[in-house]
Amino acid sequence: MKTLLILQELMDLIESRRDQPSEHSYTVTLLAGGIDRIGEKVSEEAAELVSAAAMLDGSEPRREEVIYEAADLIYHLFVLLGFSRVRLHEVSAELQSRFGTSGLEEKASRKQQP
Repeated sequence: MKTLLILQELMDLIESRRDQPSEHSYTVTLLAGGIDRIGEKVSEEAAELVSAAAMLDGSEPRREEVIYEAADLIYHLFVLLGFSRVRLHEVSAELQSRFGTSGLEEKASRKQQP
């Protein structure tokens, strides 16, 4: 339960920074850069996570790097969601609607839609 709580707390903080900007906030700086800046950071963090995971050899330092990069990616993804005014519960509902459906079936159904 603590895992879900910290994710919601992070999203709440990002939305708060969006709605009541503070001049000493990295989040506010990202939001001010718009989707181009936020998208650049999401892409950068995703690449760093993949790179760290590709080097994963079972050793603790590599594992810690994957955890660190995953946290960075989640944070930047949440900033993108906050910028787009997409609430975490909306993403959760979408994931829940897919639960129990084969990923292959779900992808095939998207191709059939106009």
